[in-house]
Amino acid sequence: MTLAINLFVEKARNYLELMKLRLAWLVAFSGAFGYSLAVEKVNWLSLLLFIFAAFAITGAANIINQVIEIDLDKLMKRTQNRPLPSGRVSVNEASTLAVVLFAFATFIFLTEFNLRACALAILSTILYGFVYTPLKRVGPVAVFVGAIPGAFPPMIGWVAATNQFGLEPGILFAIQFFWQFPHFWAIAWVLDEDYKKAGFNLLPSKGGKNLNTAIQMMIYTLFLLPVGWLPYELGMTGINSALVAMLFGVLFLAQTFHLMRKCSDKTALQLMFGSFAYLPIVQIAYLLDKA
Repeated sequence: MTLAINLFVEKARNYLELMKLRLAWLVAFSGAFGYSLAVEKVNWLSLLLFIFAAFAITGAANIINQVIEIDLDKLMKRTQNRPLPSGRVSVNEASTLAVVLFAFATFIFLTEFNLRACALAILSTILYGFVYTPLKRVGPVAVFVGAIPGAFPPMIGWVAATNQFGLEPGILFAIQFFWQFPHFWAIAWVLDEDYKKAGFNLLPSKGGKNLNTAIQMMIYTLFLLPVGWLPYELGMTGINSALVAMLFGVLFLAQTFHLMRKCSDKTALQLMFGSFAYLPIVQIAYLLDKA
């Protein structure tokens, strides 16, 4: 009995690792933010169902990505011990889990929410799993394509709550879209050598880790300043959250100037952590200050 429990726990741990637990929860949180911002009063059961559906479909997309890249993951130090390349989970197991998660999420989106939110979630999975993933070996265009599904979660949350498109979910999409570029390029800068082992050339400059790349990261971060103010201008949130978004946008931008000056792995790593802090802080501020 103890052996069976241990095997079950180990298998569950492998499956959660395969789904990229922390990333999936971050995506689910971002979607829950959009959902909560859209409603006058949160229905906690509906919010919980949305989180589970968002988590499941993100996990499915992450698994698709790893099934396609299994041979490439074996080449990189950071990924060679993942469940698939290490052999802890078979491709058939992973594919089955992805289908089950995708079906579960689709069912929840359709029955508990609406067709528009479901369509966006499916589109996000397709773009991430079947378009962005193979483009990673083509070049930096993959980052632009990947930023689209990466920015969908708060929009999906808003549409799930309202069954409506419009400026409001578009603004939530735009904030997360522009954030993706400095965020991902900071990661790609730090992991550039490892990425190149798999043929990934994702930095925007042909020279890689240089001033031109840092400038492009700065430009996209600069967009966050006016875009972060728009929820207040549209009456979605109050002035306090707009000031928080401006403050953290300026701090985030300052980190890109620091990277432009130093062009080092250390400053890129600092920028990466800054990007991790920016988005949840700003989203929480919007929620606490929603109109």
